[in-house]
Amino acid sequence: MRAAPFRYNPAMPLDYVDVVTSAGERGSQTVLRLMGPLSAYTVFEFQDAVRANASDVLIIDFSAASHIDSAGLGALVGAYVGAKRARRKFAIVGLNDQVKTLLGMTHLADLFPTYASVRDAEIGIF
Repeated sequence: MRAAPFRYNPAMPLDYVDVVTSAGERGSQTVLRLMGPLSAYTVFEFQDAVRANASDVLIIDFSAASHIDSAGLGALVGAYVGAKRARRKFAIVGLNDQVKTLLGMTHLADLFPTYASVRDAEIGIF
């Protein structure tokens, strides 16, 4: 039995992400926790949260992110470059297999300081 083909429904909401901002445990740290995908539909919310951040350390937490696409990857690179230009520390944490695979395929895995958890990043950055 074949599944019914996907049909676009304009009433169906597009991807949604909630970017939860919290203070880190040490010094001037900010943790941005992504709750949902980082995609072409949600990249602007992410960029707004990154631009609003003025802390010395920015940690992007992907532990609740479902996936990332090329637009999201571009926004992540932009956040990293912006942090480096401002002489701030930057790390990404909690990567799922899809995000790890994308970073590997694009040869960006070595660009980003990556940690298993926020706690590990807070310890490793200092």
